Amino acid sequence: MILIHKQHLETWYLNNFESKLLGRQILFTDIDPLINKLSSKFKKEQIGYSENKIPIYKISIGTGTTKILSWSQMHGNESTGTKALFDLFKLFENPSFDLEEVVNTILNNCTLQFILLLNPDGAIKFTRENANNIDLNRDAVDKTAIESKLLRHHLDEFKPQFCFNLHDQRSIFNVEGTSNPATISFLAPSEDLERTLTKGRKETMSVIVAMNNLLQKYIPGHIGRYTDEFYPTATGDNFQKLGYNTILIEAGHYKNDYDREITRKFNFYALVQGLYFIGASKSFETYKPYFEIPNNDKMFLDIIYKNIEVIENNETKKTDVGIQFKFKVINGKLVRYEAIEQIGDLSKYYSDNVVNAEKLNFNELKLSNS
Repeated sequence: MILIHKQHLETWYLNNFESKLLGRQILFTDIDPLINKLSSKFKKEQIGYSENKIPIYKISIGTGTTKILSWSQMHGNESTGTKALFDLFKLFENPSFDLEEVVNTILNNCTLQFILLLNPDGAIKFTRENANNIDLNRDAVDKTAIESKLLRHHLDEFKPQFCFNLHDQRSIFNVEGTSNPATISFLAPSEDLERTLTKGRKETMSVIVAMNNLLQKYIPGHIGRYTDEFYPTATGDNFQKLGYNTILIEAGHYKNDYDREITRKFNFYALVQGLYFIGASKSFETYKPYFEIPNNDKMFLDIIYKNIEVIENNETKKTDVGIQFKFKVINGKLVRYEAIEQIGDLSKYYSDNVVNAEKLNFNELKLSNS
């Protein structure tokens, strides 16, 4: 299996990532000037509008016969993939000498299309859903949202051999059996309830194996695998069922990286490796190691308050409180807050921030249960 040299990617990224896109909330107004600055190597096309009339763009590059469609932020609050795509564009614009062969292999053998920020209305609200409270990732069958119709139209028109569906996952996820947060997780979606191992799924898994093999060199033990339970209305499941091999990349937590700036780097590395593997490979049969990637589990918490006093049924008792950081927009600004995820004995849970709370007042912590 052909892997990109670890140090070549690290060196390039350190000096060239798209530094104009930072933070957890990425809006159309953030990416619009960057789209306009893309060189003539790229074809830039406004393909429609969101429910609230914000433009949605498709970027194309490459001349090869293998077609690959990628999209980001179908959930408006999941921006890591968008940042990683703009890092990818910078690589295509200005590869180092060490990475020229990688870029040429991708662009000479593949035609790439990217739909950027599919859900710009949700990005403003920092919600999964669009302006009409529709989850686009559960709208693949009914296609009630404008954005869902748009994505499906370009899928059917382009007819890609592979798709990259870019998401973020909550910091609750750890790699099963470890205390490591699941920094990047993958999924080869099922095509039916029986989770049949079809030719398309095997090809999808083979690409994931290549990406995992590279990432294990950077963050060993931090890569997980989502359950392949079939979701009848989900985008990836339906696209895979239609014959378009769909790879889900879920960007997750890395220690103290709540803006997902470290994770975006690994998201970028995975994308480059996945595209390179597709561009360089004549067959996609190395799928069995996919099943060796550990499952995701839900045992990681952002903070664990140990032995804190709470009043329950008029009695004072000590317990543990597990916190997940959540985000909401207040007066146009993204605010992070502590939300209660678990209460009780949390000895089997993991966190990078365990607090001895024996002397803390529960009511003064200003925790939210919403």
